[in-house]
Amino acid sequence: VLGYISFTVTFFIALFPTRVAGAECAAIFAIFTSQAWNMTFSFYQSLTTVPHDLDEVSRGFHLTGWQRFWKLDVPFSMPGLIWNMMMSMSGGWFFVVASEAITVGNNTITLPGIGAYLAQAISDKNLAAIGWVILAMTIVILAYDQLLFRPLVAWADKFRMETTSSGNAPESWLLDLLRRTHLIHRGLVPMGVLLAKAARIPIRLPLPRGQRIGPVQFGGKRSKAGDIIWGILVLLLTVYVVYRVVAYVSTGVTMSEVGHVFGLGLITLLRVALLIAISSVIWVPLGVLIGLRPALAEKIQPLAQFLAAFPANLLFPVFVIVIVRFHLNPDIWLSPLIVLGTQWYILFNVIAGATAYPNDFKEAATNFRIHGWQWWRQVILPGIFPYYVTGAITASGGAWNASIVSEFVQWGDTKVAAHGLGAYIAQTTAAGDFPKIILGIAVMSLFVTLFNRTLWRPMYRYAESKLRLD
Repeated sequence: VLGYISFTVTFFIALFPTRVAGAECAAIFAIFTSQAWNMTFSFYQSLTTVPHDLDEVSRGFHLTGWQRFWKLDVPFSMPGLIWNMMMSMSGGWFFVVASEAITVGNNTITLPGIGAYLAQAISDKNLAAIGWVILAMTIVILAYDQLLFRPLVAWADKFRMETTSSGNAPESWLLDLLRRTHLIHRGLVPMGVLLAKAARIPIRLPLPRGQRIGPVQFGGKRSKAGDIIWGILVLLLTVYVVYRVVAYVSTGVTMSEVGHVFGLGLITLLRVALLIAISSVIWVPLGVLIGLRPALAEKIQPLAQFLAAFPANLLFPVFVIVIVRFHLNPDIWLSPLIVLGTQWYILFNVIAGATAYPNDFKEAATNFRIHGWQWWRQVILPGIFPYYVTGAITASGGAWNASIVSEFVQWGDTKVAAHGLGAYIAQTTAAGDFPKIILGIAVMSLFVTLFNRTLWRPMYRYAESKLRLD
């Protein structure tokens, strides 16, 4: 996301050459992109892990694609989707600084907002201004937690897949107020009836004969032919894009530079993989502990949102001063900045998985006296594994993004850089060297794609085939 800002800014400013709307669109595009992908992965994970019995019931009632979407897919995905909405809201704060204060070459674009204010405070070494930023963030996060996400979490508890009632349901004072206020209730009931009727409309999608609506699809010859045609089109488009990228990059980059950038990519890959592993060991047990206790989750939720929203830029003064003062190795001591905004993807998704874990499964484990490591290995870890994979893959993507901010930091005129692909992209963006920017983004995209194909895709398939809550 951050690597593409240098190009999206140019594109949107070209659309609005004499207005600030171009830079605003570029910032909105960057923040939206940083927020959308983890919710997309969460919904995809829910679609691939819908229990077989619910899928069979939907086909037994002959639900159309439209009806199945609103009656099964959306309700089943709701708990994980809401927790990922929280993560998206908090993650947007992490990238707002880079989006509201953009420097490409000699051009600096500053938009009105708390992100640009923070960037200016860091440039001026103004600790008081940074304190005001923290205070403003705290107030806003507490407000939207109590007025938006806490009611949504309590409301989504009814979508848990279980045959017994939840032992300790989450609560929200605002949701209770809305339910008890007669005037508000009367105003919302007609809207609910209208939405319920819209969900029952038997809209039929033009699916090939024999194809099944659901997480597992068995297409006929027409489906296979369509897949082949689509694959050929994607391959041709990829070849064309690679050709244009190579032709442009070769004008300002040598082969030795390409090898150097691949080496930097391997360093960042090692850093990202190590940090994701450490975060998993720490946050999976804590996420399960919080998710299985709604009362504890209610207390932890605002704190987790604040920590997830805490921009790495706020810690630049501490890290720069300590590294310079004690002559520390930036390759090691800048790494915590990468995981600062990405570890929460794992925590939020594990909490969502533990929250959605069926209460009857927990009661069965208690009745069979399954405790200790056996409980972790045979009960809870298989239940939250699909959610963990979603959290880990989004944390991995977020870590690659955060490396652009965290491997090259600045406090006033003092700059500290670690060896890595993120620092390379940040430095070339500041210099306005577009061939090298494209090279860095292309290499990062290649590493992310290969990492997803070799690790995350097989884990998704394993969760889909072996770990459904059937």
